[in-house]
Amino acid sequence: MDQRPDNRTEIRDFLASRRAKITPEEVGLPTSGRRRVPGLRREEVAVLAGVSTEWYTRLEKGHISGVSEDVVEAVAQALQLDDDERTYLFDLARAARPARRTPTRRKDVPIPPRIQWMLDSMTMASAHVHNGRQDIVANNPLARALFAPMFDSNTTDRRGRPNFARYIFLDPDSRHFFVDWDKAAGVTAALLRAEAGREPHDRALRDLIGDLSTLSPEFRALWAAHDVRIQHDGVKKFRHPEVGPLELTYQGMQLPLSDRAVHGLTIYAAEPGTPSEDRFKLLTSLAVTESPTTDDEPRRI
Repeated sequence: MDQRPDNRTEIRDFLASRRAKITPEEVGLPTSGRRRVPGLRREEVAVLAGVSTEWYTRLEKGHISGVSEDVVEAVAQALQLDDDERTYLFDLARAARPARRTPTRRKDVPIPPRIQWMLDSMTMASAHVHNGRQDIVANNPLARALFAPMFDSNTTDRRGRPNFARYIFLDPDSRHFFVDWDKAAGVTAALLRAEAGREPHDRALRDLIGDLSTLSPEFRALWAAHDVRIQHDGVKKFRHPEVGPLELTYQGMQLPLSDRAVHGLTIYAAEPGTPSEDRFKLLTSLAVTESPTTDDEPRRI
């Protein structure tokens, strides 16, 4: 039986949103007269991709099943997709293909002890592992101290796991904790969008997106923008309740723990010689003092 998800709406909206962001001038096409739509017309994308207008129109309506990878790549180039957007489009195309067997339900995988040992060995950096739904599934003491507002939020799950998306969009205190809340919210929604393309059968992910869409108008607006993010790094500013303002550099990287589930390792550190380094060292000492040793707050989940 064909068990592919009906993701035609996602394909249509994503391609249309990317098309709207490009002007004819940017791709060297002539312009004349009034334009009824922002960005490129469908026929202009078709010309750039080397396909017929009828064919591209059908593609943008979500009929991507059976399309060759070469054609998908041509469309990605025509729309000037970045690496993350290109990966997302290929994920959508892959998910739309007929499945030979019923897709298995993705299961969360346990975090191996070696990963927790690795996290605990990082004493001067905050380090945590998250899954594709943005649950923190393992962390070191400094990560627990850094993200204390998230761990203490009523948006954690029954196992005490914080979730970046639930905290950012459903806890009003997140607007104080994240100095640039708008950017944090946009990146988080874009990360979930990429995960939805990878795992359209993940029921827990669908439930999360449904909850956020119902309860947060900000999330609904960002979700409708169809922005995608896979790589995650940069500088982030916090207002920490115990040590004050922090400006930390962070780097995310993929952590291959299973063939199905996506996990990421994210490390935060302060630039040497800055006031944030002094405050981060204070937080480090507090983390050592307050490191949980009881069974009611495990660091590995």
